[in-house]
Amino acid sequence: MFRLLLWSCLLAFAGVARSGSLSLDAALQLARRQAPDVALQAANVDAAEAASAAAGRLPDPKLTVGIDNLPVGGADRWSLTRDSMTMRKVGLMQDVPNGGKRRAEADIARAAVARARAEQRVRLLQIQRDTALAWLARYYVERRGALLEELQRENGLFSAAVDAQLAGGRALPADALVPRQEAAEIDDRRDELAGAIAQSKAALRRWVGDAADEPLAGDPPAFPIDADHLRAHVHEHPELAVFVPMTQMAQAEVHAAEAMKRPDWGVELAYGRRGAVFGDMVSLQFSVGLPLFTRTRQDPAIESRRQALNRVEAERDAMLRDHTADLEADLVEYDTVSRQLVRMREQRLPLARQKVDYQFASYRGGKGDLGAVLSARRELIELELRQLELEGQQAATAARLHFVYGEGAQ
Repeated sequence: MFRLLLWSCLLAFAGVARSGSLSLDAALQLARRQAPDVALQAANVDAAEAASAAAGRLPDPKLTVGIDNLPVGGADRWSLTRDSMTMRKVGLMQDVPNGGKRRAEADIARAAVARARAEQRVRLLQIQRDTALAWLARYYVERRGALLEELQRENGLFSAAVDAQLAGGRALPADALVPRQEAAEIDDRRDELAGAIAQSKAALRRWVGDAADEPLAGDPPAFPIDADHLRAHVHEHPELAVFVPMTQMAQAEVHAAEAMKRPDWGVELAYGRRGAVFGDMVSLQFSVGLPLFTRTRQDPAIESRRQALNRVEAERDAMLRDHTADLEADLVEYDTVSRQLVRMREQRLPLARQKVDYQFASYRGGKGDLGAVLSARRELIELELRQLELEGQQAATAARLHFVYGEGAQ
């Protein structure tokens, strides 16, 4: 009995845990932990760090085993012991690339680690931005659903008022059909909206998994937008920060190509064993590379790397201009939508509500027709839906500015 009660409590607790809600902050935290892209970027950083541990070190030594001066003719042919020059040899050889090459290799590896970390940071910010946009999209779609529910309730009151007019002999029989027509139109919109809600949950599930099916909690935060501050710091955009290690890597590759003009060297120590009547031998030899034809070999490679460095710098300048243009476009959109929202809240919606009230009052007083009332109500519905659309557009633009250019990107 105790075990049964314990399992019942645990299952009840698990049910409560599953029936939680999803705020925007919770969604961002889940995305940072669970999104597959996070593990991918972490693996890239780990791979770059692991590769950097061996960069700039000497190559592995080589073991040499062989036979020197084996006769292939005469009375001593194929003998390993009868000729004084024949010996079995074992040696160790080490290639030593010049210091410039090793330093450039280490610099390239460090730049690769820095680039992987910068790309990881950019991807994390993109994940936060896309998660916020998906959460906001679902939030405002569900707000539209709540608005349609309210309109459906208002339609019930509208229908009751029309029935009262019919009972009092102040309306035509056809007027009774108008509220039902409006109800059918609202039902059509609710059906369309159900598909949009399912799509918004699917988009959010890409980032937070099964938590996307939980009810949303809280309202969207008000992201502060300081246009002058954003313009002054657009050059600090996270994607532009990736070009710092990319430039370092390109510079190190130029240095590596220039180091090809300097010779490498190598050393080999070998022990040679001869026949029993002869003494064994030890040999030591050095080798040095001879970069004699730099005009046709090393110089073209150096020029190629320099052009690659120029390309990286040009790409950064082009991206800076692109982000500057995108920032200006987002700021214009945010300003335009904000002004439209002010007009909607302070002028258009109050006027539309007054129009509905006046038309309905005229209808109830027998001075107007129900068609004018219905037209005014449809206009009000469209404006209320348009207000939600503008609010969603403003919130999405503010989120993009916050996570791409503003404090969220820092």
